[in-house]
Amino acid sequence: MSQQPSTSDSNVSREEILEVANLARLGVDESTADSYADDISKVLKLMHTLGNVDTTDIKPLANIHEACQELRADIAKHDINRERNQSVAPAVEEGLYLVPQVIE
Repeated sequence: MSQQPSTSDSNVSREEILEVANLARLGVDESTADSYADDISKVLKLMHTLGNVDTTDIKPLANIHEACQELRADIAKHDINRERNQSVAPAVEEGLYLVPQVIE
């Protein structure tokens, strides 16, 4: 590409999209390039905003669910009414739900 955008510049031009598409041997028309340029510019602006967030006292997580995953107690409930549930099922045989065969 002919010019290097600065790290604070979050705008991507149609010309840059077309040039990268040409280098990657991708067929991108001008209207699609405009759309891609807008979308990528929005993502870069968001990344710039996120990069400016002060995370000094924030402990890194290996998984987002480590933060506050509420789990219910794993207790078996015996209040399931099988007859009522199976009365609305399309096909039942000997207490089992019948489903269509999907793999031959």
